Amino acid sequence: MKFSFFKFRKIPLAWLLLTRQPLRLIVAIAGISFAGILMFMQLGFRDGLFDTSVTIHKLLDTDLVLISPRSKSSISMSGFPRRRLIQTLALDDVEKTTPVNLNYLLWRNPETLKTRSILALGFNPSDSLLLNEGFAEKANRLKNPGRVLFDKLSRPEFGPIEDWFISDKKVETEVAGKRVIVEGLVELGPSFGADGNLITSRETFLRLFPANPKGSIEIGLIKLKANSDPIYVSKVLNKSLPNDVRVLTKNQFIEFEKNYWRNSTAIGFIFSLGALMGFVVGCVVVYQILYSDVNDHLPEYATLLAMGYRLKSLLFVVAREGFLLALFGYLPAYFSGQLLYSVVRNSTKLPIVMDANKTILIFALILIMCMGSAGIAMRKLVDADPAEIF
Repeated sequence: MKFSFFKFRKIPLAWLLLTRQPLRLIVAIAGISFAGILMFMQLGFRDGLFDTSVTIHKLLDTDLVLISPRSKSSISMSGFPRRRLIQTLALDDVEKTTPVNLNYLLWRNPETLKTRSILALGFNPSDSLLLNEGFAEKANRLKNPGRVLFDKLSRPEFGPIEDWFISDKKVETEVAGKRVIVEGLVELGPSFGADGNLITSRETFLRLFPANPKGSIEIGLIKLKANSDPIYVSKVLNKSLPNDVRVLTKNQFIEFEKNYWRNSTAIGFIFSLGALMGFVVGCVVVYQILYSDVNDHLPEYATLLAMGYRLKSLLFVVAREGFLLALFGYLPAYFSGQLLYSVVRNSTKLPIVMDANKTILIFALILIMCMGSAGIAMRKLVDADPAEIF
Protein backbone atom coordinates (compact mmCIF):
# COMPACT_ATOMS: atom_id res chain seq x y z
CA MET A 1 0.00 0.00 0.00
CA LYS A 2 2.83 2.38 0.87
CA PHE A 3 4.65 1.54 -2.37
CA SER A 4 1.45 2.17 -4.37
CA PHE A 5 1.01 5.59 -2.76
CA PHE A 6 4.50 6.81 -3.70
CA LYS A 7 4.25 5.22 -7.14
CA PHE A 8 1.30 7.33 -8.18
CA ARG A 9 2.15 10.49 -6.23
CA LYS A 10 3.16 13.30 -8.59
CA ILE A 11 5.64 16.04 -7.77
CA PRO A 12 4.33 19.55 -8.63
CA LEU A 13 7.52 20.32 -10.55
CA ALA A 14 6.06 23.27 -12.48
CA TRP A 15 4.88 24.92 -9.27
CA LEU A 16 8.20 24.35 -7.52
CA LEU A 17 10.15 25.81 -10.43
CA LEU A 18 7.99 28.93 -10.49
CA THR A 19 8.10 29.55 -6.74
CA ARG A 20 11.80 28.81 -6.37
CA GLN A 21 12.53 32.46 -7.15
CA PRO A 22 9.59 34.51 -5.74
CA LEU A 23 10.90 37.81 -7.09
CA ARG A 24 10.99 36.48 -10.65
CA LEU A 25 7.47 35.10 -10.20
CA ILE A 26 6.19 38.47 -8.95
CA VAL A 27 7.78 40.26 -11.90
CA ALA A 28 6.19 37.77 -14.31
CA ILE A 29 2.74 38.16 -12.75
CA ALA A 30 3.08 41.94 -12.78
CA GLY A 31 4.07 41.93 -16.46
CA ILE A 32 1.20 39.65 -17.47
CA SER A 33 -1.27 41.65 -15.38
CA PHE A 34 -0.10 44.88 -16.98
CA ALA A 35 -0.59 43.40 -20.42
CA GLY A 36 -4.03 42.15 -19.41
CA ILE A 37 -5.07 45.52 -17.99
CA LEU A 38 -3.88 47.25 -21.15
CA MET A 39 -5.94 44.87 -23.29
CA PHE A 40 -8.97 45.27 -21.03
CA MET A 41 -8.82 49.06 -21.24
CA GLN A 42 -8.19 49.24 -24.98
CA LEU A 43 -10.97 46.80 -25.85
CA GLY A 44 -13.22 48.41 -23.25
CA PHE A 45 -12.80 51.83 -24.81
CA ARG A 46 -13.31 50.39 -28.28
CA ASP A 47 -16.51 48.56 -27.35
CA GLY A 48 -17.66 51.57 -25.35
CA LEU A 49 -17.21 53.68 -28.45
CA PHE A 50 -19.37 51.38 -30.53
CA ASP A 51 -22.04 51.07 -27.81
CA THR A 52 -22.32 54.78 -27.09
CA SER A 53 -22.42 55.64 -30.77
CA VAL A 54 -25.76 53.81 -31.06
CA THR A 55 -27.35 54.67 -27.71
CA ILE A 56 -29.96 56.92 -29.29
CA HIS A 57 -30.38 54.58 -32.26
CA LYS A 58 -31.45 51.74 -29.95
CA LEU A 59 -33.96 53.95 -28.13
CA LEU A 60 -35.75 55.14 -31.27
CA ASP A 61 -39.35 53.92 -31.47
CA THR A 62 -39.24 52.77 -35.06
CA ASP A 63 -39.03 49.79 -37.40
CA LEU A 64 -37.48 51.54 -40.40
CA VAL A 65 -35.27 54.62 -40.74
CA LEU A 66 -35.13 56.97 -43.70
CA ILE A 67 -31.84 58.81 -44.25
CA SER A 68 -29.95 60.56 -47.00
CA PRO A 69 -27.40 58.47 -48.94
CA ARG A 70 -24.94 61.30 -48.25
CA SER A 71 -25.19 60.77 -44.49
CA LYS A 72 -22.10 59.16 -42.99
CA SER A 73 -23.00 58.93 -39.31
CA SER A 74 -24.95 60.72 -36.58
CA ILE A 75 -22.20 63.37 -36.46
CA SER A 76 -22.50 64.00 -40.19
CA MET A 77 -26.15 63.72 -41.21
CA SER A 78 -27.35 65.22 -44.48
CA GLY A 79 -30.88 66.45 -45.01
CA PHE A 80 -33.49 65.20 -47.47
CA PRO A 81 -37.01 66.38 -48.41
CA ARG A 82 -39.64 65.64 -45.77
CA ARG A 83 -42.09 64.69 -48.50
CA ARG A 84 -40.13 61.46 -49.03
CA LEU A 85 -41.25 60.37 -45.57
CA ILE A 86 -44.84 61.29 -46.38
CA GLN A 87 -44.63 59.21 -49.56
CA THR A 88 -43.97 56.07 -47.50
CA LEU A 89 -47.52 56.31 -46.11
CA ALA A 90 -48.79 55.13 -49.52
CA LEU A 91 -47.64 51.63 -48.55
CA ASP A 92 -50.26 49.68 -46.59
CA ASP A 93 -47.64 48.26 -44.18
CA VAL A 94 -46.69 51.74 -42.93
CA GLU A 95 -48.67 52.76 -39.84
CA LYS A 96 -47.15 56.15 -38.96
CA THR A 97 -44.06 58.28 -39.50
CA THR A 98 -42.01 60.74 -37.47
CA PRO A 99 -39.81 63.43 -39.06
CA VAL A 100 -36.70 64.22 -37.02
CA ASN A 101 -34.17 67.04 -37.29
CA LEU A 102 -30.71 66.39 -35.90
CA ASN A 103 -27.73 68.70 -35.59
CA TYR A 104 -25.14 70.10 -33.18
CA LEU A 105 -25.88 73.39 -31.43
CA LEU A 106 -24.02 75.47 -28.83
CA TRP A 107 -25.30 75.07 -25.26
CA ARG A 108 -24.44 77.68 -22.66
CA ASN A 109 -23.69 76.37 -19.18
CA PRO A 110 -26.11 78.40 -16.99
CA GLU A 111 -23.64 78.33 -14.10
CA THR A 112 -20.29 79.09 -15.75
CA LEU A 113 -21.70 80.68 -18.94
CA LYS A 114 -19.27 78.63 -21.04
CA THR A 115 -20.56 77.18 -24.31
CA ARG A 116 -20.26 73.59 -25.45
CA SER A 117 -21.54 71.66 -28.45
CA ILE A 118 -24.61 69.51 -27.77
CA LEU A 119 -26.55 67.14 -30.02
CA ALA A 120 -30.11 68.40 -30.55
CA LEU A 121 -33.05 66.37 -31.85
CA GLY A 122 -36.22 68.06 -33.05
CA PHE A 123 -39.53 66.25 -33.62
CA ASN A 124 -43.27 66.80 -33.42
CA PRO A 125 -44.25 66.30 -29.74
CA SER A 126 -47.44 64.51 -30.79
CA ASP A 127 -45.39 61.87 -32.64
CA SER A 128 -43.54 58.92 -31.16
CA LEU A 129 -39.76 59.26 -30.83
CA LEU A 130 -38.26 57.16 -28.00
CA LEU A 131 -39.08 53.87 -26.34
CA ASN A 132 -38.45 55.34 -22.89
CA GLU A 133 -41.32 54.82 -20.48
CA GLY A 134 -43.07 58.08 -19.72
CA PHE A 135 -41.45 59.91 -22.60
CA ALA A 136 -44.79 60.77 -24.27
CA GLU A 137 -45.87 62.73 -21.19
CA LYS A 138 -42.61 64.67 -21.16
CA ALA A 139 -42.88 65.32 -24.90
CA ASN A 140 -46.19 67.14 -24.38
CA ARG A 141 -44.31 69.85 -22.48
CA LEU A 142 -42.41 70.67 -25.67
CA LYS A 143 -45.50 72.01 -27.41
CA ASN A 144 -44.73 75.43 -25.97
CA PRO A 145 -41.96 77.20 -27.93
CA GLY A 146 -38.49 77.39 -26.41
CA ARG A 147 -38.88 74.26 -24.27
CA VAL A 148 -36.35 71.41 -24.25
CA LEU A 149 -35.72 68.07 -22.57
CA PHE A 150 -32.17 67.70 -21.27
CA ASP A 151 -30.23 64.43 -21.14
CA LYS A 152 -29.31 64.03 -17.49
CA LEU A 153 -26.54 61.59 -18.42
CA SER A 154 -24.71 64.35 -20.28
CA ARG A 155 -21.25 65.31 -19.10
CA PRO A 156 -21.07 67.71 -16.11
CA GLU A 157 -19.54 70.47 -18.27
CA PHE A 158 -23.08 71.37 -19.36
CA GLY A 159 -23.93 72.47 -15.84
CA PRO A 160 -25.84 71.12 -12.80
CA ILE A 161 -29.04 70.83 -14.83
CA GLU A 162 -30.37 67.72 -13.12
CA ASP A 163 -29.74 69.05 -9.60
CA TRP A 164 -31.41 72.35 -10.38
CA PHE A 165 -34.39 70.69 -12.03
CA ILE A 166 -34.93 68.21 -9.18
CA SER A 167 -34.76 71.03 -6.64
CA ASP A 168 -37.58 72.80 -8.57
CA LYS A 169 -35.25 75.57 -9.61
CA LYS A 170 -36.11 77.10 -12.97
CA VAL A 171 -33.49 75.95 -15.46
CA GLU A 172 -33.09 78.58 -18.12
CA THR A 173 -30.17 78.99 -20.49
CA GLU A 174 -29.25 79.68 -24.11
CA VAL A 175 -28.89 77.33 -27.05
CA ALA A 176 -27.41 78.78 -30.25
CA GLY A 177 -27.74 82.19 -28.64
CA LYS A 178 -31.49 81.85 -28.02
CA ARG A 179 -33.29 81.45 -24.70
CA VAL A 180 -34.64 78.00 -23.78
CA ILE A 181 -36.21 76.47 -20.67
CA VAL A 182 -35.59 72.89 -19.53
CA GLU A 183 -39.00 71.26 -19.04
CA GLY A 184 -37.84 67.74 -18.24
CA LEU A 185 -35.04 65.18 -18.11
CA VAL A 186 -34.38 62.15 -20.27
CA GLU A 187 -31.76 59.38 -20.15
CA LEU A 188 -29.80 58.94 -23.36
CA GLY A 189 -26.10 59.10 -22.52
CA PRO A 190 -23.04 60.74 -24.09
CA SER A 191 -20.97 59.27 -26.88
CA PHE A 192 -17.60 59.90 -28.50
CA GLY A 193 -19.42 62.12 -30.97
CA ALA A 194 -21.64 64.01 -28.51
CA ASP A 195 -20.95 64.90 -24.87
CA GLY A 196 -24.62 65.67 -24.27
CA ASN A 197 -28.07 65.60 -25.84
CA LEU A 198 -31.28 67.60 -25.81
CA ILE A 199 -34.69 67.02 -27.36
CA THR A 200 -37.08 69.71 -28.50
CA SER A 201 -39.92 70.30 -30.93
CA ARG A 202 -39.25 70.86 -34.63
CA GLU A 203 -40.68 74.33 -34.23
CA THR A 204 -38.14 75.22 -31.55
CA PHE A 205 -35.35 73.40 -33.42
CA LEU A 206 -35.91 75.48 -36.55
CA ARG A 207 -35.92 78.64 -34.42
CA LEU A 208 -32.60 77.62 -32.87
CA PHE A 209 -31.17 76.57 -36.23
CA PRO A 210 -32.80 78.80 -38.87
CA ALA A 211 -30.27 77.74 -41.52
CA ASN A 212 -32.00 74.35 -41.67
CA PRO A 213 -34.62 74.38 -44.49
CA LYS A 214 -38.15 73.94 -43.10
CA GLY A 215 -38.98 71.18 -45.56
CA SER A 216 -35.80 69.23 -44.83
CA ILE A 217 -35.18 66.55 -42.18
CA GLU A 218 -32.18 64.42 -41.26
CA ILE A 219 -33.96 61.25 -40.08
CA GLY A 220 -37.36 59.78 -40.89
CA LEU A 221 -38.83 57.19 -38.52
CA ILE A 222 -41.28 54.67 -39.97
CA LYS A 223 -43.48 52.56 -37.71
CA LEU A 224 -44.97 49.49 -39.40
CA LYS A 225 -48.22 47.70 -38.74
CA ALA A 226 -48.23 44.49 -36.74
CA ASN A 227 -46.89 41.38 -38.52
CA SER A 228 -45.15 43.46 -41.20
CA ASP A 229 -41.67 42.33 -42.25
CA PRO A 230 -39.24 45.29 -41.89
CA ILE A 231 -36.69 43.78 -44.29
CA TYR A 232 -39.27 43.19 -47.02
CA VAL A 233 -40.87 46.63 -46.58
CA SER A 234 -37.44 48.32 -46.67
CA LYS A 235 -36.67 46.62 -49.98
CA VAL A 236 -40.00 47.72 -51.43
CA LEU A 237 -39.50 51.31 -50.30
CA ASN A 238 -35.92 51.45 -51.58
CA LYS A 239 -37.18 50.45 -55.03
CA SER A 240 -40.16 52.80 -55.06
CA LEU A 241 -38.63 55.95 -53.57
CA PRO A 242 -36.21 58.26 -55.44
CA ASN A 243 -32.49 57.71 -54.96
CA ASP A 244 -32.13 60.81 -52.76
CA VAL A 245 -33.18 58.70 -49.75
CA ARG A 246 -32.18 55.36 -48.30
CA VAL A 247 -34.37 53.04 -46.20
CA LEU A 248 -32.79 50.97 -43.43
CA THR A 249 -34.19 48.65 -40.81
CA LYS A 250 -33.48 49.66 -37.23
CA ASN A 251 -30.73 47.05 -36.92
CA GLN A 252 -29.21 48.19 -40.21
CA PHE A 253 -29.28 51.76 -38.94
CA ILE A 254 -27.39 50.66 -35.82
CA GLU A 255 -24.81 48.82 -37.93
CA PHE A 256 -24.58 51.83 -40.23
CA GLU A 257 -23.41 53.92 -37.29
CA LYS A 258 -21.06 51.28 -35.92
CA ASN A 259 -19.45 50.72 -39.31
CA TYR A 260 -18.60 54.39 -39.54
CA TRP A 261 -16.62 54.30 -36.30
CA ARG A 262 -15.17 50.89 -37.08
CA ASN A 263 -14.08 51.45 -40.67
CA SER A 264 -14.15 55.16 -41.50
CA THR A 265 -12.20 56.49 -38.53
CA ALA A 266 -8.87 55.66 -36.97
CA ILE A 267 -10.36 55.30 -33.49
CA GLY A 268 -11.32 51.63 -33.72
CA PHE A 269 -7.97 50.77 -35.29
CA ILE A 270 -6.05 52.66 -32.60
CA PHE A 271 -7.77 50.83 -29.75
CA SER A 272 -7.30 47.46 -31.45
CA LEU A 273 -3.63 48.28 -32.04
CA GLY A 274 -3.27 49.22 -28.36
CA ALA A 275 -4.68 45.83 -27.36
CA LEU A 276 -2.27 44.12 -29.76
CA MET A 277 0.67 46.01 -28.23
CA GLY A 278 -0.39 44.82 -24.78
CA PHE A 279 -0.46 41.27 -26.11
CA VAL A 280 3.05 41.64 -27.57
CA VAL A 281 4.41 43.13 -24.34
CA GLY A 282 2.96 40.21 -22.39
CA CYS A 283 4.51 37.71 -24.80
CA VAL A 284 7.95 39.27 -24.35
CA VAL A 285 7.69 39.26 -20.55
CA VAL A 286 6.51 35.66 -20.31
CA TYR A 287 9.06 34.45 -22.82
CA GLN A 288 11.92 36.09 -20.92
CA ILE A 289 10.75 34.54 -17.65
CA LEU A 290 10.26 31.02 -19.02
CA TYR A 291 13.42 31.12 -21.15
CA SER A 292 15.47 32.18 -18.13
CA ASP A 293 13.86 29.43 -16.04
CA VAL A 294 14.60 26.73 -18.62
CA ASN A 295 18.15 28.00 -19.11
CA ASP A 296 18.84 28.13 -15.35
CA HIS A 297 17.61 24.57 -14.87
CA LEU A 298 19.04 23.11 -18.04
CA PRO A 299 21.46 20.78 -16.14
CA GLU A 300 18.55 19.43 -14.09
CA TYR A 301 16.45 18.87 -17.20
CA ALA A 302 19.41 17.13 -18.86
CA THR A 303 19.83 14.90 -15.81
CA LEU A 304 16.19 13.88 -15.98
CA LEU A 305 16.58 13.10 -19.67
CA ALA A 306 19.65 11.00 -18.93
CA MET A 307 17.68 9.14 -16.23
CA GLY A 308 15.10 8.12 -18.79
CA TYR A 309 12.45 10.79 -18.54
CA ARG A 310 10.74 11.47 -21.82
CA LEU A 311 11.21 14.85 -23.45
CA LYS A 312 7.42 15.05 -23.77
CA SER A 313 7.04 14.95 -19.97
CA LEU A 314 9.51 17.80 -19.48
CA LEU A 315 7.84 19.87 -22.17
CA PHE A 316 4.56 19.48 -20.28
CA VAL A 317 6.30 20.89 -17.21
CA VAL A 318 7.13 24.09 -19.10
CA ALA A 319 3.61 24.17 -20.52
CA ARG A 320 2.14 23.91 -17.01
CA GLU A 321 4.35 26.81 -15.96
CA GLY A 322 2.86 28.85 -18.79
CA PHE A 323 -0.67 27.92 -17.74
CA LEU A 324 -0.02 28.83 -14.09
CA LEU A 325 1.45 32.18 -15.12
CA ALA A 326 -1.61 32.84 -17.28
CA LEU A 327 -3.94 32.09 -14.37
CA PHE A 328 -1.99 34.11 -11.80
CA GLY A 329 -1.56 37.04 -14.18
CA TYR A 330 -5.19 37.12 -15.33
CA LEU A 331 -6.83 37.40 -11.91
CA PRO A 332 -5.17 40.74 -10.93
CA ALA A 333 -5.82 42.07 -14.45
CA TYR A 334 -9.51 41.16 -14.20
CA PHE A 335 -10.11 42.81 -10.83
CA SER A 336 -8.03 45.85 -11.78
CA GLY A 337 -10.00 46.09 -15.01
CA GLN A 338 -13.27 46.06 -13.06
CA LEU A 339 -12.01 48.89 -10.87
CA LEU A 340 -10.76 50.97 -13.80
CA TYR A 341 -14.02 50.40 -15.71
CA SER A 342 -15.92 51.75 -12.73
CA VAL A 343 -13.68 54.84 -12.57
CA VAL A 344 -14.10 55.49 -16.30
CA ARG A 345 -17.89 55.07 -16.11
CA ASN A 346 -18.17 57.53 -13.24
CA SER A 347 -15.83 60.04 -14.87
CA THR A 348 -16.98 59.94 -18.49
CA LYS A 349 -20.51 58.44 -18.31
CA LEU A 350 -19.45 55.95 -20.98
CA PRO A 351 -21.05 52.47 -20.71
CA ILE A 352 -17.80 50.53 -20.41
CA VAL A 353 -18.70 47.19 -18.85
CA MET A 354 -16.93 43.92 -18.15
CA ASP A 355 -19.16 41.58 -20.14
CA ALA A 356 -18.72 37.83 -20.53
CA ASN A 357 -17.37 38.09 -24.08
CA LYS A 358 -14.63 40.49 -23.05
CA THR A 359 -13.77 38.41 -19.98
CA ILE A 360 -13.39 35.21 -22.00
CA LEU A 361 -11.54 36.93 -24.84
CA ILE A 362 -8.89 38.50 -22.60
CA PHE A 363 -8.35 35.25 -20.70
CA ALA A 364 -7.98 33.41 -24.02
CA LEU A 365 -5.47 36.02 -25.22
CA ILE A 366 -3.45 35.79 -22.01
CA LEU A 367 -3.54 31.99 -22.19
CA ILE A 368 -2.36 32.03 -25.82
CA MET A 369 0.28 34.58 -24.86
CA CYS A 370 1.66 32.41 -22.06
CA MET A 371 1.37 29.07 -23.83
CA GLY A 372 2.86 30.50 -27.01
CA SER A 373 5.79 31.94 -25.08
CA ALA A 374 6.20 28.61 -23.30
CA GLY A 375 6.28 26.87 -26.67
CA ILE A 376 9.09 29.15 -27.88
CA ALA A 377 11.02 28.67 -24.63
CA MET A 378 10.72 24.89 -25.06
CA ARG A 379 13.06 25.04 -28.06
CA LYS A 380 15.95 25.52 -25.66
CA LEU A 381 14.93 22.32 -23.91
CA VAL A 382 14.46 20.39 -27.14
CA ASP A 383 17.94 21.37 -28.29
CA ALA A 384 19.49 20.39 -24.97
CA ASP A 385 22.11 17.61 -25.25
CA PRO A 386 22.96 15.97 -21.92
CA ALA A 387 26.45 15.13 -23.18
CA GLU A 388 27.24 18.73 -24.05
CA ILE A 389 25.78 20.13 -20.83
CA PHE A 390 27.92 17.91 -18.63
